[in-house]
Amino acid sequence: MTYFFTDQEKLQYQNNGYVLRESQFSSSEIDIFRKVFESTVLKALEISKAGKEYFLDKKRFVDIDYLTLQYEPEPNDSFLRVIEPAHSLNSDLDNIIADRRLTDPIKSILSIGEVSLWTDKLNLKRPQIGSGFGWHQDSPYWIHDSEDVDSLPNVYICLDNANESNGCFSVIKGSHKQGCLPGTFDNSQLGGFYTDKDSFNIDDSVDLEAAEGSLIFFNQHIVHGSKPNLSNQERRAYIVTYQPENRAMLKSGKIKNI
Repeated sequence: MTYFFTDQEKLQYQNNGYVLRESQFSSSEIDIFRKVFESTVLKALEISKAGKEYFLDKKRFVDIDYLTLQYEPEPNDSFLRVIEPAHSLNSDLDNIIADRRLTDPIKSILSIGEVSLWTDKLNLKRPQIGSGFGWHQDSPYWIHDSEDVDSLPNVYICLDNANESNGCFSVIKGSHKQGCLPGTFDNSQLGGFYTDKDSFNIDDSVDLEAAEGSLIFFNQHIVHGSKPNLSNQERRAYIVTYQPENRAMLKSGKIKNI
């Protein structure tokens, strides 16, 4: 069985910058993914003491070799927010990365037959703790490390039911067509990575509420973000970014063909 995009999905991706495929993984598969996810979190916390701690805009980060851990802002700064690249901590993630439900649509987007990994990350939004992500694009983070930032599509796996109350993924529909947009440049350390709000129309925002096991394919240039998790429910996600084969990964510089 193959999972390539239909012509309609290709057109939707080109016009809107994203495609949502509902419930691509079963509940039993997602249960396994969650166990892999949480074991990866435990390992990250275990090795974090040996890493280099630093702060940007009063937000806590820890680097261990080419692994970066982001934490929630105070007073919840003992809770992890992002782990990247996650596969370096858990080889069980390799099976997810190589699943054709992810890779076939990516091949459709890139119009190629083989892909490799650029990066992958686990995003955590713990109940009542998980903070939001401001409006941003991925491409400005990567443009200095990739010679072909236009060939880095993403897929977002919903590990929990996602809705507005627990901070579902949101996008600015069609914003990818403008390429890299200017940052906020507000004199903060991270401000340049958040997109200038005068560069897009907030009326084009779409909250992508989706059930567990759903997949969101989204363009590296699309402006996206999310609200805090104000609910009593988890909102975890695994985001994988691909590229054409035989290209080095972000940070490690190694090649990981799929």
